[in-house]
Amino acid sequence: MPMKRSLLLVLAIAAAVCLSAQRRGGSQAVAPGTGEYPPLPRSEAEKKILATIDAAAGAGELYLNVPASDGRLLRLLTEAVNAKHVVEIGTSTGLSGMWLCMALENTGGTLTTFEYDAGRAATAKKHFQQAGVAHLVTIVQGDAHQTIARLKDPIDVAFIDADKDGYVDYLNKLLPLVRPGGLILAHNVDMVPQYVKAVTANPNLETVFYMQGGGLAVTLKKR
Repeated sequence: MPMKRSLLLVLAIAAAVCLSAQRRGGSQAVAPGTGEYPPLPRSEAEKKILATIDAAAGAGELYLNVPASDGRLLRLLTEAVNAKHVVEIGTSTGLSGMWLCMALENTGGTLTTFEYDAGRAATAKKHFQQAGVAHLVTIVQGDAHQTIARLKDPIDVAFIDADKDGYVDYLNKLLPLVRPGGLILAHNVDMVPQYVKAVTANPNLETVFYMQGGGLAVTLKKR
């Protein structure tokens, strides 16, 4: 199936699942914000990651992280394109990174994640260690507008969830490294109209919007 059609199918299924859960209402079997059913770990590695995410939520360590519904979509898209190198702008305390690592455990890939705040970077490092995925992750602490220049390897999936005024700059700096057929994902795009304009006015890109959860733009770099 062509990449564009498969991507649209993935998003349609995800949206339908979330809409179905909203229409049916809550029940004790439903995990709020995660769709109708909670994720079921296939392995001990997945179980450990999910347990760490739950523990971080219970400890109130969710600063500016994606909701679980969006985290599951990040995992799904990353694994669907068999990503070997994922770049994240905005580590926060590591929850989105753990969702990404759930895919990377299966694809054999790695995550390079950028975080401005030293305290949040330290908390994320702790979470990655607790989740058993630290070996997959490189944390770069500092201003990503500058440190992003360290990237040299091709990128399969880029995820932007940082300072909203910087989204277009991040896009412009990451795009040359994203491989043809790769994805650029951006969170909370309803707050960044200039980013929406940038990804929808470029004929080399194809973008769809998934507005459940925090609002996610999914952009394909055309082949």
